[in-house]
Amino acid sequence: MIDVEKIRRQFPILERKVSGRQLVYLDNTATSQAPLSVVEEIGRIYRGHRANVHRGVHTLSQEMTALQEKSRDKVREFINAQSIEEIIFTRGTTESINLVAASFGQRFREGDEIILTVMEHHANIVPWQLLRERTRIKLKVVEINEKGEIDLEQYEALFSEKTVLASFCHVSNVLGTVNPVKEMIATAHRHGVPALVDGAQASPHIKIDVRDLDCDFYVFSSHKMYGPSGVGILYGKRELLESMPPWQGGGEMIAKVTFNHTDFADLPFKFEAGTPDYIGIAAFSKAIDFINETGLGNIERHELELARFAEEGLRNIDGIRIYGEAKDKGPVISFLLAGVHPYDLGLLLDKQGVEVRTGHHCAMPLMDRLGIPGTVRASFAVYNTLDEAKRLISAVETAASILK
Repeated sequence: MIDVEKIRRQFPILERKVSGRQLVYLDNTATSQAPLSVVEEIGRIYRGHRANVHRGVHTLSQEMTALQEKSRDKVREFINAQSIEEIIFTRGTTESINLVAASFGQRFREGDEIILTVMEHHANIVPWQLLRERTRIKLKVVEINEKGEIDLEQYEALFSEKTVLASFCHVSNVLGTVNPVKEMIATAHRHGVPALVDGAQASPHIKIDVRDLDCDFYVFSSHKMYGPSGVGILYGKRELLESMPPWQGGGEMIAKVTFNHTDFADLPFKFEAGTPDYIGIAAFSKAIDFINETGLGNIERHELELARFAEEGLRNIDGIRIYGEAKDKGPVISFLLAGVHPYDLGLLLDKQGVEVRTGHHCAMPLMDRLGIPGTVRASFAVYNTLDEAKRLISAVETAASILK
């Protein structure tokens, strides 16, 4: 059990009012709020340690470098990577996937095939399309059943001697479906194909063990994990990262530069050109501390309890349709009210202090598959309460009475 009220005291933004009503923040799938420990760490570093990393022998630079690298090791431990060399800092999940597409993708040739799923976020579609324009690779797409679950038979059938990568989300940001990624990775490996997992929606809720999954790449973001924005992580197996060329060039990713030749730095710095968001990276360690101290198991149980309660309550409202009914589902509810555009419903919820996400959620191919323009999405975090779940139900009921 967790003490939700104690947790909430660490998030002063939750005391805000919106439209004169107590804030109910249910847009956690897009961005979670940050606890005071993260906010205060950012301030502490700005006040006493700010200096560029890995570039100075002076005290402040050495202190800042230690803080950043401590965070790297904490990320390594959090996902059970083998070494810190396998942890690359980026600006977010999107940049991590773009890095793999631009670097690892250089080995792909015309006619090679990448397998995606219909539930992917644009971040795991568009980089591969851009690569397709340059190299004439092909994209194959796995379908879902009516519950929003991956068609595993079709997934395996899509592999061929031309398949060079399988790339898929761990958890759908729309449907909440928790994909059987360990099984999907094993299937890819049976065909001699590496696998990339988009873990942006899994890392705040589920224990990630990259060695147990045996994934080749795993990507996620700090801002969905109670941490600062602008910080992302690319995990890659060391042998793959070592074989990949740098993505960007500049300072920090070099060992030696002349006008005739450049020798690149060792991992992980080969992929970290320029000045990183070292303060955000350092403060991310406090977000990981918060998750570890609360306990991922406790977080998951609490969030799922709230989501199930809210979903059951929403189903009792006339005209509501829920999208995503997988057996294994995260704390996400996507829904529509019959005859009502999701933006209209979202605005009426906002007027009642209930903050949800509306639209296509950067998953337009999935919306096309579902035959809808978008959904209203409520997503839960550890600081949400049962009363807030009730507020969501009540706000939708009120909105429905106005709009119908």
